[in-house]
Amino acid sequence: MVMAAIAASTLGVPLRTPFSSSSSSTWRRSIVSQSLNGSPDSTPRVGTTTVDRVGRRAAFMLSLGLLAQSKWSGVATASEFADMPALRGKDYGKTKMKYPDYIETNSGLQYKDLRVGSGSTPKIGETVVIDWDGYTIGYYGRIFEARNKTKGGSFEGEDKAFFKFELGSGQVIPAFEEAVSGMALGGIRRIIVPPELGYPDYDYNKSGPKPTTFSGQRALSFVLQNQGLIDKTLLFDIELIKIIPPR
Repeated sequence: MVMAAIAASTLGVPLRTPFSSSSSSTWRRSIVSQSLNGSPDSTPRVGTTTVDRVGRRAAFMLSLGLLAQSKWSGVATASEFADMPALRGKDYGKTKMKYPDYIETNSGLQYKDLRVGSGSTPKIGETVVIDWDGYTIGYYGRIFEARNKTKGGSFEGEDKAFFKFELGSGQVIPAFEEAVSGMALGGIRRIIVPPELGYPDYDYNKSGPKPTTFSGQRALSFVLQNQGLIDKTLLFDIELIKIIPPR
């Protein structure tokens, strides 16, 4: 950090440092904050009005390189850039994060089993019954669906019905298909979903799962449809409750 400050000072550029926050009001929120505690919420940014475009970009990339050697580098590694509409086509932006305690598949999905199931694994054509929760992990970790029961403020309500879909039917986002197909009955899997494996056209009405409350829909829609500097990476917890054979 000292090196980054010195470099920024030499270039005449003010340096802003990252910060993060977490909460643990419920068991589920506690697990999220524990597994991701200390992870950077955003890429450090450098801004100036006194250097030209080339100088500004050089300063920006230099600060990123130096900060990668700081304490953040031990938590996650960066690979490629997160999809942020306002920065498409640029060679800079917020980097995608790879968490060391997650398994990354060839598609880019990252997952970790919170509980390994002991039952059978679903097959294509079977209907799976799941419970799930979701967070806008790329944007302040806001919850848009809660497992077991909706919670807090506008989320208050009765136990919600479980979500079910036919595996291989294309009824859900690609990340759900991939994650559930590798789970065993009774298991709980946490997945980190990049935009390309999430909702098509950034619209939760086109593929499940869809938030069951208005507040949840509004929270998710704000992130998905925002055309500015918002990382659309999502986090889901999935519990495989039942497998129904085809009729």
